[in-house]
Amino acid sequence: MKLSGLLGRARRELPGVTGVARVDRRSGDLLRRLGPGDVAVLDHVDLDRRTAEALVHAGVAGVVNASPSISGRFPNLGPELLVGAGVALVDGVGTAVLREIADGTRLRLHDGGVFVGSKEVARGVAQTAESVADAMIEAKAGMAAQLEAFSANTIEYLRRERSLLLDGVGVPELFVPMKDRQVLVVAGGPRHAEELRGLRKYLREHRPVLIGVDAGADTLHEAGFAPDVIVGDPDAIGTATLRAASEVVVPAQVDGHAPGLERVQDLGIGAVTFPATGNAEDLALLLAEAHGASLVVTVGLQAGLREFLDRGNAGSTPSTFLTRLKLGNKLVDGYAVAALHRGRVSPGLVALLVLAAVLAMTAALAVSGVGHVYLDVAADAVRSVVVWFRGLFG
Repeated sequence: MKLSGLLGRARRELPGVTGVARVDRRSGDLLRRLGPGDVAVLDHVDLDRRTAEALVHAGVAGVVNASPSISGRFPNLGPELLVGAGVALVDGVGTAVLREIADGTRLRLHDGGVFVGSKEVARGVAQTAESVADAMIEAKAGMAAQLEAFSANTIEYLRRERSLLLDGVGVPELFVPMKDRQVLVVAGGPRHAEELRGLRKYLREHRPVLIGVDAGADTLHEAGFAPDVIVGDPDAIGTATLRAASEVVVPAQVDGHAPGLERVQDLGIGAVTFPATGNAEDLALLLAEAHGASLVVTVGLQAGLREFLDRGNAGSTPSTFLTRLKLGNKLVDGYAVAALHRGRVSPGLVALLVLAAVLAMTAALAVSGVGHVYLDVAADAVRSVVVWFRGLFG
């Protein structure tokens, strides 16, 4: 018993981050299996923001990347997000790690090494905030080439999806009315829950149609709002959230295959598919525009230059760019709406100020030397009105 206790204490004292390995070359399949405290083992060159957000949302303790997380071609956003969230990141360990580490193995990450117990099975680069910042500075030199590729991809996407973007062909019909109504689209971007809390006044006053995208749908439900429409992969959305929604739209591939559709069907929830090559966020915006929304407020959707260049959106970046062009001045960021509502003066406060002014004037007249004169005049006016009304009905 004493020897066993000493061995257990020695194992606990080994330095580094430990967790159960979840291994898959395909990031999308891996994300479906991750749980809190796991160590994700994947092969993803230039780790993108969307994948990093999903890893953080899953609560992983560490990430082992067979490829470089920042190749230097352009400043991708994933490593910065992971390190900022406190997730241990070891990359460039080589593709052999995908064969040598069995799924379910308990791993330990320390100082660039990947250990099974005390045995080192792989070694790479342990990324820190400083190393990521340095790599990002060097990677900015590749932005010109990425902009050229982005332009070419945008033209190709417009040629392929022009009927959807220009004429709305393929947009599914919905029962939820949106024509001439405001729509709030909530996606699972950074700080989206905080941004949603800042819009409570807007929600109470305008009561917009609520569209939840992937993790954003769960955030809406947890905040006490039932999503009118959910857009995204049902496998990544809670059952209670799916049941609370009025309608569910499942993104489908161009061949009609819709991952996650079986789950909503098994739950007995009606769903429609939306075949397109854009991501779920873009499809939600297209739904709102095609169904006549007067204004579309977004939460958790980021589309700056760095997001457009992020490799993880390589297939959908042109869609993101062109979708925002299509919505034009209908599209408003949630931060701007929250700032405008914070600056407004409520009617209740105005009424309180008027009441305070009336009370102050009354008190001033009461203590002044001529106050009784004004009070007598007011009393005579009231008596005259009463006499006039009596004459009308007498």
